[in-house]
Amino acid sequence: MINGELRNQVDKLWTEFWTGGITNPLMVIEQISFLMFSRLLDIRETREEKKARRTNKPFHPIFSDRDQECRWSHLKNLTPAEEMLKLVRDRVFPHFRSIAVDGARFGEYMKDAQLMIQKPSLLVSAVNMINNLPLTEGDTKGDLYEYLLGKLTTAGINGQFRTPRHIIRKMVEIVDPKPEDTIGDPACGTAGFLVSAMEYLMETYTSPETMITDDDGISHYTGDKLFPHMDHIRNRMFNGFDFDATMLRIASMNLLLHGLEAPNIHYQDTLSNNFPERFPEFAGDYFDVILANPPFKGSLDYDDVHPSLLSRVKTKKTELLFVTLILRMLKMGGRSATIVPDGVLFGSSKAHLALRKALVDENQLEAVISLPSGVFKPYAGVSTGIIVFTKGGSTDHVFYYDVQADGFSLDDKREKIEQNDLPDLIERWKVKDPKEDTDRTSKAFFVPAKEIRENKYDLSINRYKEIVYEKEVYDPPKVILSRMKKLQVEIINDMEELEGMLG
Repeated sequence: MINGELRNQVDKLWTEFWTGGITNPLMVIEQISFLMFSRLLDIRETREEKKARRTNKPFHPIFSDRDQECRWSHLKNLTPAEEMLKLVRDRVFPHFRSIAVDGARFGEYMKDAQLMIQKPSLLVSAVNMINNLPLTEGDTKGDLYEYLLGKLTTAGINGQFRTPRHIIRKMVEIVDPKPEDTIGDPACGTAGFLVSAMEYLMETYTSPETMITDDDGISHYTGDKLFPHMDHIRNRMFNGFDFDATMLRIASMNLLLHGLEAPNIHYQDTLSNNFPERFPEFAGDYFDVILANPPFKGSLDYDDVHPSLLSRVKTKKTELLFVTLILRMLKMGGRSATIVPDGVLFGSSKAHLALRKALVDENQLEAVISLPSGVFKPYAGVSTGIIVFTKGGSTDHVFYYDVQADGFSLDDKREKIEQNDLPDLIERWKVKDPKEDTDRTSKAFFVPAKEIRENKYDLSINRYKEIVYEKEVYDPPKVILSRMKKLQVEIINDMEELEGMLG
């Protein structure tokens, strides 16, 4: 969590961008990201230079001799302001497109990067402020970027919107990723799921004696038990795909600020024909864990979708195609927690039925978690659920949980409240027992797969949850009428008394 002073700095920078004519929140974050990226590259280069001098071992520089003027340490002091603007626009941004760090080519999603800042004074102000941000502090810089992302208050296109961080966290806890797992998100957006998985691993695999508590009482996790797995974590563990270049740039920055210096983020529409051709390794039987909140509202042409998906579900609906894709991308025994619109759970089309049948009959559908419709406000008011499944195996019982409150008001303000079912969800998930959790008036209960099949694979919670109605008892009409007449007499008496007082 960032402190008040740092929050004020970010707010001030945000306001400067708005008064400088850049009012799209996504664009503001992207431009701030570029400048943060520039500074982080210089920090990394300086660190590698010192290491090379100390060890007398060569390293692969990000900045060649002719690119030294592109370094943050040079540009931050450049005057006049017009010279700084010219250098950043004409030299620094083209340099971004050629950068590779530890094998990860940032040029893949930096190819369309543009400096949208037109006012020299705004660039100087932004550079000065970013120069003062604590980007060398691991936890703080991650929290700093989360605070920036929290300012996204408008929905994207094609059904994209930011998944609340606390919902992401519970989904990560449910799938419980391990240090040796390979984790993917086929529609990663700002990489919230991947970042949360990294944070979960750091917390879970930190020895109590190595935890550090700062002066503000905030705990910092060392992840000391992850050290044997760090090569895998840094280079292969986290993988994201998106076909929105702006989202990819923000996602890579988000991961970079959370300690992953070479994020495996790729520009790709994972539903398209060319996904298996461009990324054959990732496209099938690869991932141990997939966490996703794919776009809901898209509708694609059959010609654009890979035939392996259409052979399973003949549909143009992206929400059905993405679940099918996730099943294909998981290795046998791989697990997923995926957010879907409620229609996926009860839709009556052949494609809806085929998908649910595959989940129940050919895989292990573990849970259906119903979310309240206000969870994604102010972006959208859609009713959604989380489906948890493992590729392969068989389904005996499905765990249901009815989340009615997530700790925030379900209106556009989304203010913090006391009611929160999410901690109970995790507790019930950890100790779930089909023999014990049979009370369907409860928030948590199990449904046998046999019953789901009998109900034409309907997975909606309303099909199985039992609601107990309390009978309201009213007085007889004569008693109510008598009471009203008595009140009327009392009113008339009071009025006569008031009239007497007025003389």
